[in-house]
Amino acid sequence: MDLPLSAQRLLAFLALQDRALLRAYVAGALWLDAREEKASARLRSTVWRLGLSGYPLLEGSRTHLGLAMGVTVDWRFLTGRYRRLLDESAALPPEFLSSVPVSGDLLPDWYDDWVIMERERFRQLRMHALETLCIRLSEAGRSWPAVEAGLAAVGAEPLRESAHRALIAAHLAEGNRSEALRQFRLYRRLLREELGIEPSQTLAQLVTP
Repeated sequence: MDLPLSAQRLLAFLALQDRALLRAYVAGALWLDAREEKASARLRSTVWRLGLSGYPLLEGSRTHLGLAMGVTVDWRFLTGRYRRLLDESAALPPEFLSSVPVSGDLLPDWYDDWVIMERERFRQLRMHALETLCIRLSEAGRSWPAVEAGLAAVGAEPLRESAHRALIAAHLAEGNRSEALRQFRLYRRLLREELGIEPSQTLAQLVTP
């Protein structure tokens, strides 16, 4: 849908909530530089414009506003998948592991404060989930998907040792010792250049003959 930026911001803000919010709160959060009356007027105008789209995107009352019940949010879907993956008590069938996306970030080109905070929370959740996915796929004997998940985890945070450990273990489980050693050397060089430190002994032992 081709929407004005103000409408995009309103939809994104409401999409990151799990309940309807006070209209005054929404207006104040989205139009920080405006006085209360003007912010409320801008919110009313934006809601009106969204109504012109022809789609039932919002619902609420005189005091509250939220996404309509029929609107699905990919971020909520991903968050649910990642949390389920990290639940050690959950029995996950093979088809679930195949359905967990390994790519994606939250509104990467947005710089509102409310986006930045939620993006970092989501990034941490995604990194932990990708590492776990890599390990579980390796244990299930699914080498390439495990490597793919490990690469995504390393790409999300190149200095994170646990991500490299999961990827190196996936290479070893696949029988690719040369790739495991190559990945270790890449990480060791990165650590030396960026932080002036060495990988942990635990990680080094994975590729030690």
